[in-house]
Amino acid sequence: MSQSPGNWIARRTLYEGRLFEIGHIACRPTPAIRHGVEHATLNVLALPTAGVFALHHGPRRHVIATPNHAVFISSGLSYRVTFPGCIGDECLTLRLTTEGLARLAPEAMSREGFLASTLGYRAVLSPAAILARGVLSQRLVRGEADPLLVEEIGVGLLESTLQAVRQWQAGRNAAHVERVKEAISTEPERKWSLDELSGIAGISPYHLAHVFSREVGTSVYRYAVRLRLAKALDAVLDSNIDFTSIALDTGFASHSHFTARFRACFGLTPESLRRTARSGNAAELRKIVTAQPAATA
Repeated sequence: MSQSPGNWIARRTLYEGRLFEIGHIACRPTPAIRHGVEHATLNVLALPTAGVFALHHGPRRHVIATPNHAVFISSGLSYRVTFPGCIGDECLTLRLTTEGLARLAPEAMSREGFLASTLGYRAVLSPAAILARGVLSQRLVRGEADPLLVEEIGVGLLESTLQAVRQWQAGRNAAHVERVKEAISTEPERKWSLDELSGIAGISPYHLAHVFSREVGTSVYRYAVRLRLAKALDAVLDSNIDFTSIALDTGFASHSHFTARFRACFGLTPESLRRTARSGNAAELRKIVTAQPAATA
């Protein structure tokens, strides 16, 4: 593991394969250190697992990334990262050489790396992709990675993100939508109201509901619920905290409410996921992360 001066950024490599590498980055900013400048030496698909960060990839151009998202960063790109609310973040990184990108996703690359149309692009992940990312992170951190499972999930996450780009690449999100996303991301467990969020956005509640759904592809409510579920996923996979406590800590009214939303989003209950993830059965995990949820959250 490597750390930057001041020990506020920690990096480590979790997997090295012929198709790609997977790394883990944890950023813990302080009031004195709230941003960092980076230069991408490889093509990176950034997959936040906790917290929130803003990636600035040009003059007046930035995107907010949370555990709902994946972000493309092209080889050779210089960019700046800031941390709304100074809460920091954790992130899995899928790192590809230009040769690896050409083999896995030739339609998404240019001569230098990712196509310019995807640079700094932030895609909203599907529930299946969020679940796959959570399982992948848990297995890698525990050192229990089956190489075939890792490569299947990694390739699937890349394809899922590229599919989201193809579906929602109609244009940049409006500034008021970004403000709402940032507000929800800093306090996902909070009981937000549409009126409160519309005040932050500076538009009417009706306009916010309409524009948010059009730009993001889901309602404000479902976006907030999915972010709460993404936050809860780590606790389900990596702790012994009881599910009632997880439910209340992440903004759900009760254990039953949390379980119902979790199952609607991911296709199985928190209890089933924790039990299966700890069984060490790679075949069962593969079935889970490739299954289609019964409904959306």
